[in-house]
Amino acid sequence: MDLEIDALGLLCPLPVLRLRKRMEPLKDGAKVQLIADDPAAIVDVPHFCNEAGHQFLGMSESDGTLFFTIQKGAAASEA
Repeated sequence: MDLEIDALGLLCPLPVLRLRKRMEPLKDGAKVQLIADDPAAIVDVPHFCNEAGHQFLGMSESDGTLFFTIQKGAAASEA
């Protein structure tokens, strides 16, 4: 994992906004883990990845904490 982003306690749309901002300087192909506890992130994160050209690699959950794995895509850096 190239970067871990803690978005615990943040509500929609803040987890995705933090994810977007922290991913900007990363190189294409970098892998990021976003940790959040907002249930809306289950919909928001995959949607953000689809719109921004990143690859959504998966999600897991443990005791209400959500772990999202994302890979930065080349299309996102061109937009």
